[in-house]
Amino acid sequence: MAAPVDQSVAVDQIRDGLMDDWNILENVFKLIHREDTFCVDPQKWDNQKIVPFLQPDELKELINLRVRETEECTLAEIEELCQQVIHYSVKTSHGRFHNQLFGQLDPFGLAGALITEAMNGSSYTYEVAPVFSLIETEIISRMCQLAGYKDGDGIFAPGGSTSNMYGVVLARYKFAPEVKTAGMFGMRPLVLFTSDESHYSFVKAANWLGLGSDNCVSVRTNDRGQMQLDDLEAKIEEAKARGGQPFFVNCTAGTTVLGAFDDINGAADVAERHGLWLHVDACLGGASLLSSRNRSLIAGLERANSFAWNPHKTVGAPLQCSLFLTRETDRLLERCNSTEAHYLFQQDKFYDVSYDTGNKSVQCGRKIDAFKFWLMLKARGYGKYGLLVDHAIDMARLLEDKLRQRGDRFRLVLQKHEYSNVCFWYIPSSMRVTPKEETAEWWTRLYTVAPKIKEQMAHSGTLMVGYSPLKAKNLGNFLRMVFTCFPILKNEELDFILDEIERLGEKIVV
Repeated sequence: MAAPVDQSVAVDQIRDGLMDDWNILENVFKLIHREDTFCVDPQKWDNQKIVPFLQPDELKELINLRVRETEECTLAEIEELCQQVIHYSVKTSHGRFHNQLFGQLDPFGLAGALITEAMNGSSYTYEVAPVFSLIETEIISRMCQLAGYKDGDGIFAPGGSTSNMYGVVLARYKFAPEVKTAGMFGMRPLVLFTSDESHYSFVKAANWLGLGSDNCVSVRTNDRGQMQLDDLEAKIEEAKARGGQPFFVNCTAGTTVLGAFDDINGAADVAERHGLWLHVDACLGGASLLSSRNRSLIAGLERANSFAWNPHKTVGAPLQCSLFLTRETDRLLERCNSTEAHYLFQQDKFYDVSYDTGNKSVQCGRKIDAFKFWLMLKARGYGKYGLLVDHAIDMARLLEDKLRQRGDRFRLVLQKHEYSNVCFWYIPSSMRVTPKEETAEWWTRLYTVAPKIKEQMAHSGTLMVGYSPLKAKNLGNFLRMVFTCFPILKNEELDFILDEIERLGEKIVV
């Protein structure tokens, strides 16, 4: 322990220096405004690394990460630490970062995020977030209209996993409202259904909510990654036969790996026959809401009881930006989650308390995520984002064509994907054989190629593309390219991506 410090002296020193401390903001703004922080200029991508990758132990040696009881860093030293953090971080706005389902930021979204951080408000009452409360209400209303909900309700949540969990909780409350107060003691086990290629958040939801992960039933998918409705029907009947109580079906609109879209209308028919809540996990594919040409991907969304969408995927809103929306009205969302915290949600306030949205949330303090998305829509209108979604999907189809044109060097996992994901294998020259020679041992070797190329990418800093297996289809590792609204790529950039994969792929040993 450090020697005791005179409290009054220390507090006075902090108070006296506080105005000078605020100068750090000007210096940090200069840091983040440098061109190599965002790497958004296509003319400079060749000379800008996405990340100067180092192993954890190497990074610990370079940056002073230890936190101690007493520190005396100057503003210059703090600025140097910030510079180091930026330098060794992944530049996710670099035009050649295609590693995740998100990518380059929309500058208007970033501007909104900076403002909300500076305001440091919380989205629970109109009293502390008057403008932001109205903005969240407007966004939810407009997105409900786009989804085809006549009325509807919703809330911004901290990520898609939580948005999906909202759907499960709300479905359970509608089915058995007494669970909120009495718990699930003595009930038949509640069972939910989702495809074997859906997001893992539903298994986590079953765990967190006390349903039990065994009661999150996996439904088979077809070769394109879409949920098979005949298997869904069969699994519902099986659950009933073993004493379970089906209550919830999830459709995925844009699976994480293949970007597949389940048949929402078909699933809605099944859900209606059995009296089940239908939720749509559109965290990825919800961006097609903004498109006229690709809106058919989520045909039937208006029949779903609820859905989740992450504008930070595809569209370019800063992380995190996640919506949960429901067509259910009669204050169902509020009744489900409200605990009547009288110190916060007083009903005798001096304004319209219907704008106190915190009663609908499982959280108390809640980051203001609506403003950055609203500012984007004010700057461009949602129609232009729809066109950018179309462009991203067009780029994916063009990449498929280019992969086919390169013959035996590449192989597509699907000949045509539905969304902006493209999954494929690179086959090094040493492994190019006739189809008869593609033995089980050959495939095992091929599955090691993508991780090795990924390692080469990390060390070169020239490109970041993800890889994944697909266990539901017994497929090993392949590369997964994801197109987003930003960067707005030109056709020739696709040639660079494939050329670079080939260059790096020929360096590896398999």
